[in-house]
Formats: sequence, structure tokens, C-alpha cells
Amino acid sequence: MTELNSDSSTETCIFCLIANDQDHNTEVIKANKELVCFRDIVPAAPHHYLVVPKEHIPDCLSLHAGHVDLVKMMAKMGTAVLHDQGISDMKDISLGFHQPPYTSVAHLHLHVLAPASQIYKDMEYRFIPNSYRKNVSGSN
Repeated sequence: MTELNSDSSTETCIFCLIANDQDHNTEVIKANKELVCFRDIVPAAPHHYLVVPKEHIPDCLSLHAGHVDLVKMMAKMGTAVLHDQGISDMKDISLGFHQPPYTSVAHLHLHVLAPASQIYKDMEYRFIPNSYRKNVSGSN
């Protein structure tokens, strides 16, 4: 695991600052030695959290086979936070990454949303596959 170091990308990365307890404006909801979880500042659903590794990984395209356990831990933490927040219907959740260039912060983060059926209409295109498309024929 990489800790915050002198690399300028990690010194200025807001998620690195949050993950290393150097941003006092963000409330960390859950943390362990590898990950932190906090609320998204622009929520797309009633419950919208981000799970972020403490290691600076630029994005999901930077993941490799050695990161499988990390991604599983991220999903596990996300679902645990939802459970802690009173979400019981685990079939109505959405977990996922945005691919560049559609990332707002260049640090890997898993979006955790619930209920997925209540993702705000103006945000659907960001979180629901193919929602930006209109079927002109009227059939699916």
C-alpha cells in the first residue's frame, strides 16, 4: 500500500488527503487500513457513498489482476455501509466505477448508491447503463 508521499499527484489529490486524514471537512463513515468511505458531495440517490483505497490508484483502467481482492474489499465495505445506514434491500443498490474521461477525481473510487430505483432522474445517465439512449421505435 502506498501512503501519502512527496509525489505531487498524491499531495494534491483530494481523495488521498481524505484517505490519509488530512482533510477535516469530510466525514469518514467507515475506514480500515486499506480503504475509507464517505458521502459523495453531489449525491445521485438518497444514499450515495464513495469507497476509496488509501493507495493512490488513478482510475479503474489502472486496475490489474493483483487488485481483485482490493475491488472485492471495496464492494464489501460499500455494502456494509449501506447496511449500517439501514438499507436492507441489497437487490436495489448500484455499485460501480466511472471510466475516464468520465471521472471527476483521478483517484479510484467506487460509487455506492441506494436505492438504485431512486437514482435522481437528472443523474441517471451517469449511473444507469444505456440510460442516455432513447429508443425511437418505442420498444426495448
